[in-house]
Amino acid sequence: MLKATLLKAAGSAFLQRQVTANPIARRVADRFIAGNTLDEAEHAIRALNAGGMSVALDYLGENTESEAQARESTSSYLAAIDRIQDRGMDANISVKLTALGLDIRQELALEEASKVAARGKEVGAMVGVDMEAAIYAGRTLDIVEALKRDYDNVGVCVQSYLYRSRDDLERLNRLGIPVRLVKGAYQESPEVAYPEKASVDHAYARMLDALLARNPYPMVATHDPAMVRLTKTLVARHHRDRDTFEFQMLYGVRRDLQQQVVAEGYRLRVYLPYGTQWYPYFMRRLAERPANLYFFLSNLVKR
Repeated sequence: MLKATLLKAAGSAFLQRQVTANPIARRVADRFIAGNTLDEAEHAIRALNAGGMSVALDYLGENTESEAQARESTSSYLAAIDRIQDRGMDANISVKLTALGLDIRQELALEEASKVAARGKEVGAMVGVDMEAAIYAGRTLDIVEALKRDYDNVGVCVQSYLYRSRDDLERLNRLGIPVRLVKGAYQESPEVAYPEKASVDHAYARMLDALLARNPYPMVATHDPAMVRLTKTLVARHHRDRDTFEFQMLYGVRRDLQQQVVAEGYRLRVYLPYGTQWYPYFMRRLAERPANLYFFLSNLVKR
């Protein structure tokens, strides 16, 4: 119930104004967000690289309402790729198609995503496509498949809590498209997504086996120690070398587990968001784990 309430709050414009104006909330959000600017993000990337971690850089923003806004988002993604290349950082980028105009026209999102993929290919950087709410799943995969025809540096996220995702994973494995497997963090109807955590976990485990068996470059995104252990077991079963897959975790979440994975010699990429449009992302992080919400509330009390 609490999770559903927080996810609903992520879409509230009124609450967004209240929370983003609160300096305490901003300070807590800094645990999960690298800052407002690319300069601040670069500082965080360098710190993570120094700790042996790669980065997936995400410029925050979604659901643009005009072509001009979509192209502004594209410019920000291109600037991020250029900064990574110019400064020699170990990072790639992650994009949201609604930031590139998917709510306006699918063709617009494909056009803008193609610009980002092309620049990424020029510098040898992967471009990961985020999976957003379930209503975008089909269009997102269609765009990714279209990008695959010209660019071999594009991957996509798949969410285990959606009923459709097992079939989506089979499609992507068949096409040879790298997949980032997550559990899912949006508010969805029981008609399209598993409502119980146990069912989501079970689906994740089943899909993890198929991912590690047949995907060209699996990206295992989890903070669940049980899923980390299962990944290690399946990697051995499917005879995968450690340089053919990676773990992924979110900035500011389970830093102890991140350090453990790196210390054991596995690849780890940290999903690192930055930008001024941090409220929806922040609320989804609070909804995911009670520890995150406790951290937020305890800091408000300390005010």
